[in-house]
Amino acid sequence: MAELMTPTAVSVGRQTPFKEIVRLLDEFDITAVCVVDEENRPLGVVSEADLVRRHAAGSGTDTAGALMSSPAVVAHPDWSVVRAARVMDRAEVKRLPVTGTDGRVVGVLSRSDLVRLFLRRDRAIQEEIVEDVMTRTLGLHPSDISVEVEDGRVTLSGTVRRPGLVPVLLRLCNSVDGVVGVVDRLRRDDRTSSTGK
Repeated sequence: MAELMTPTAVSVGRQTPFKEIVRLLDEFDITAVCVVDEENRPLGVVSEADLVRRHAAGSGTDTAGALMSSPAVVAHPDWSVVRAARVMDRAEVKRLPVTGTDGRVVGVLSRSDLVRLFLRRDRAIQEEIVEDVMTRTLGLHPSDISVEVEDGRVTLSGTVRRPGLVPVLLRLCNSVDGVVGVVDRLRRDDRTSSTGK
């Protein structure tokens, strides 16, 4: 996920005034800013919705500390895209500050970053599944399983001689960047060899 995030997050301090936050949102064409402490650790987030809500209440003079939703919902660089998307959905936010192992903000991940992921070419998705998932990770032979990708939808067909690997294969394929769904047309062949192995 680290390669998808914007490495420099627009952030503000607790005392940043309402109008300065509005200016930053407009200047950088973003929907929220992270509020950080003196050591660049996230305290919360001020979104457009927070600003509109406060303005509707008749106040435009508040600081970021008073406006922010807290605590900040954050992501980590080693998260999968799926995990980040689920956290965004569950928290109903459009942007996640990304924090390093020391808790400091190292970037930001937005919904638009995730959407760009699905523009990945079908051929690149197919190559990753065949070379990384099937061959290197699971030790499956590419001639046994056909991988077709169209508009991010993966169709797997052929015979799997170790049926226990099928759920793992499907899960790993679903986690490949750019995959929008996996169609399982695999045949399970659980016959053992004459040696019983």
